[in-house]
Amino acid sequence: MLPIRTQRLLLRPFESGDAPALAAYRSDPEVARYQSWTAPYSLESAQKLIQPLLSRRLAPPAPGEWNQIAIELLTSISSTPGDPRRSDGAIIGDCVFRVDPQDIRQASVGYTLARLHQHHGYATEAVLGLLGALFDGLNLHRVTAMCDAENGPSQRLLERIGMRREAHFVQNVFFKGAWGSEFAYAMLKSEWTGRDARAQG
Repeated sequence: MLPIRTQRLLLRPFESGDAPALAAYRSDPEVARYQSWTAPYSLESAQKLIQPLLSRRLAPPAPGEWNQIAIELLTSISSTPGDPRRSDGAIIGDCVFRVDPQDIRQASVGYTLARLHQHHGYATEAVLGLLGALFDGLNLHRVTAMCDAENGPSQRLLERIGMRREAHFVQNVFFKGAWGSEFAYAMLKSEWTGRDARAQG
């Protein structure tokens, strides 16, 4: 399934050398605000997150496991569109997916982007690349995403790529010392295929 190459990004397995960049953007309080971890995020924590991923680099995704994917920004080596090269290897964020252990035709996704690289369309591009791999590569039937009800940018991203808001869970999670609400989003493979058809038409 990996790597996934988009117009400007390379979605690839994590490498041990990614730990400093991972720790840096996870230490930003604004990046951590709606995420499960708290800032600051230590280099040791980043290394512990990456270490088990190294042994699973070539393994197919196991149902029930969160599969963390590094997002690397590419630069162009020529004026020819779509002719990218790897940059210095530094990552600008990560995305994640989990195949449902109760039904392997379904999965959940998530994403994080360093604040410096937000508002450039990279998160949208990364999630679209991941959805393409899940629907077209793994032939999944349904993909879902959960979003904090106060996280407007994430809501707009999910709606922009064509995911439907299916539910509003009110104070359903005790999160960082307070009750929080979430929106549930989903997309079917038929909707993904229809989205591609509309884009080409």
